[in-house]
Amino acid sequence: MTAVAVAAAAAAVLLTGCGGDADKASVPEGWGTLETDSLSVGYPKSEGYAEQPAGERAKANAAVALKEEDGIRTGMVSVQLDFATGVHDAAGAAAAAGAGIGLNSTRKATDDVRLAGPDDAGEAREARRIDYDFTADGQEDTPNRGTPMTGVLVAGVDSKGVPFVVRLNAVKDAVDAEDLDAFVGSITLK
Repeated sequence: MTAVAVAAAAAAVLLTGCGGDADKASVPEGWGTLETDSLSVGYPKSEGYAEQPAGERAKANAAVALKEEDGIRTGMVSVQLDFATGVHDAAGAAAAAGAGIGLNSTRKATDDVRLAGPDDAGEAREARRIDYDFTADGQEDTPNRGTPMTGVLVAGVDSKGVPFVVRLNAVKDAVDAEDLDAFVGSITLK
């Protein structure tokens, strides 16, 4: 490559970063992306997850990707928007989302995270991550009651003041710590 071509390529990279996408999250190779009005998030498409059509998902979910094996839902990525009232920050969103984890769960960790997104999103890029384990209840095409499961959720409030929660739940050991980190790292606020 000539020096001129290298300079042109470098300039193109710099210019594309000026349009507000410079802080777009990285989605791993082989993953798909769920898009909503507030955010986008990756899901492990190459591992058998498929986006659920709007007409089939629960009304509370803005976007969903499911992994089904022999008619059993063994993994789910979901995005809920405007899921709580009176929530104005990441701490409030995490408290509301954490309350929904359930009694049959064990919190493993709660951490503050900074999500990708436009610089002008400011505090909206601040969110909370909660890692947890739980047991399946065997209802609605989920694994047999008592099956060990794992999950991670990320909760916050977008730049328009809309609370969000993004979750990945799966049969324990079907996703590893790297997959959970990649999932959290794939979230981009709009």
